[in-house]
Amino acid sequence: MKKIKIIAELGSVHDGSFGNCLHLIKLARECGADMVKLQHHISEEETLKNAPNPKYFKSENRYDYFKRTSFSTAEWKKIISFTKKNKISFMCSVFSLASFIFLIKLGVKNIKIPSGELSNIPLLNEISKVRSVNIFLSTGMSNLKEIGKAVKILSKNNLCILQCTSMYPCPAEYSGINIVKEFKKKYNSKYSIGFSDHTIGNVASILAYTQGATIFEKHLTFSKKMYGSDAKYASEPQEFKKYCESLKDAEVMFNSYVNKNKIEPFRNMRKVFQKSIYYNNDFLKGHKIQLDDLCFKKPDIGISASDYKLFIGKKLIKPVFKNKPLQKIHF
Repeated sequence: MKKIKIIAELGSVHDGSFGNCLHLIKLARECGADMVKLQHHISEEETLKNAPNPKYFKSENRYDYFKRTSFSTAEWKKIISFTKKNKISFMCSVFSLASFIFLIKLGVKNIKIPSGELSNIPLLNEISKVRSVNIFLSTGMSNLKEIGKAVKILSKNNLCILQCTSMYPCPAEYSGINIVKEFKKKYNSKYSIGFSDHTIGNVASILAYTQGATIFEKHLTFSKKMYGSDAKYASEPQEFKKYCESLKDAEVMFNSYVNKNKIEPFRNMRKVFQKSIYYNNDFLKGHKIQLDDLCFKKPDIGISASDYKLFIGKKLIKPVFKNKPLQKIHF
């Protein structure tokens, strides 16, 4: 059994605040995440100034937004150090070759290839040359042919393939649980399979786990009311904590074997709720027991109600009394 790993996607929720970023990392750990993921943007390397914004965020030009919310090299070093101090793994998305080189030089071991970069073959070719890092490949806006090509390029890397649907929020019918199953069948012998969850709630990830996903990613925010491209559809702390708890509960449930013939775990409950055979009245020695002479009541401390036929027609060898449990020594 592969143990699940939960990634808290922090994205740009920090809005360029170094302090907020550190607090989010600590919060992610407290909520139950195993890893935090940030994004490393170098505006001039990845986008034109007049490139269009996605429909869900039009408040600020993205070129300027990436510049404004970026951290200095010194701050990135402190962020990475802070994750180690808080015993949570660190991952970062790259959006250009310059970004990838920057992170490798900082010793980052977990690299995310975001959905929009899956078809950036020159970038994938360069990433594939560095075998010492773990690669997480998001498939959010690509078809199976494109995914297959990317996987082939990265085939010699330590790779996790993430089913993802690049919709914010992602409607239930587009979550792609069937794709998780397909990925597991096609790739699981060589690579890990994961689920980058943009749906609202926990159901999609739990279903993805039952189909073979072991790595899960979910956006985390202080509040959905925060400014920026990621906060509105991210999970607030209590939601994210519940998300982590639900997945870990699902892991236990899915991998636990219950033997219904072993009643030890609920032996005491049986005594409280099941019924034994009791006498319905006082009877003298020699009385032949009929069904009407018996009643079936809690607690189950004697002979089970299921065995009543064994005593019908038998004679008592001693007097018995109403509401006392029937015993074999009475016959």
